[in-house]
Amino acid sequence: MKNTFRKLVKASLVLVYLVIIAGAVVRMTGSGMGCPDWPKCFGYYIPPTEEAQLQWQPDTFYKKGRIIIVDEALRIADQDFTSTATFNGTNWSSYTKHDYALFNPLHTWIEYINRLIGALSGIPILVMTVLSFWLWRRSKWLTLLSVLTVFGMGFQAWLGKTVVDSNLAPFKITIHMVMALVIVAFLLYLLHLSRERGSTSYHSAFKNLMLLALGLTLAQVVLGTQVRQFVDEQVKLVGYEYPELWLAYPKLDFYIHRTFSIVVLGVNTWLFYLNRKLKLNFRLMNWVMAILFAEIATGIAMYYVDFPFGSQPLHLVLATLLFGLQFHLYLESRRVRLPKESL
Repeated sequence: MKNTFRKLVKASLVLVYLVIIAGAVVRMTGSGMGCPDWPKCFGYYIPPTEEAQLQWQPDTFYKKGRIIIVDEALRIADQDFTSTATFNGTNWSSYTKHDYALFNPLHTWIEYINRLIGALSGIPILVMTVLSFWLWRRSKWLTLLSVLTVFGMGFQAWLGKTVVDSNLAPFKITIHMVMALVIVAFLLYLLHLSRERGSTSYHSAFKNLMLLALGLTLAQVVLGTQVRQFVDEQVKLVGYEYPELWLAYPKLDFYIHRTFSIVVLGVNTWLFYLNRKLKLNFRLMNWVMAILFAEIATGIAMYYVDFPFGSQPLHLVLATLLFGLQFHLYLESRRVRLPKESL
């Protein structure tokens, strides 16, 4: 039972990271409003593939909730009905949650795939939570944290709806991103609780510094979403054809984010040094440093090489991977206390 539970947690973790990757692609391609409603897409469970499906048609059956575009505005069917030879506005209501009424099939399907992966990720989480009740006697925390993860996924889905309804309000996107990291932390903690206890090197300075590094990474993610907000605004102003102008005149958030990266690098470099000096044998520190340097490289590329293709989603995904590795190392560094060595 325990091995099955751990496999489900691992599968959930992989799928959550796939959702993060899909979300990064959505942002890179500007597909966040590819589906203007939630949880359906233009009122469909499987989204339309051509604009004709969103235009009013005579003698056509429309289900309640179906969305069409009329005079550059969204209209939603009030009830099931069959249209007549002429358009009857009394059967339709204006969609009032936002005024975004464009259809781009590529954007629509990118956003739909993002939602589909999100829905799939909930399946192993739900099954793992059911199994956790059989492990109640072994560890009540396994069950409680599993239930909390399910509620976290539900809250994350609701946040996704509010992001769409608000036409991609920046602060809601930030909360949506942070909540994804919280779910990653829940799953990593479940893996930590469900594994067999072994001897792990312990040093209080390393543990405390790792906790600081984790907080700095989270702060950088939040700052990065603010910078991304500015970039999105510039894209709307100058278009995708002129990436050299997106950060031509950045705001203070950008400079704070860039300078803060030096602090993040310094703290993680010190952790790398402690791991080697004290022979703590945390091999994942090598991956932390590799991902951190790759993260800095993509940031430099975006600013100095005018946002090369794929640099934006890669920058975001690397940040979430860094957070996951650091959280895992923090959990491992506090497992077993061995005699403290001097610095």
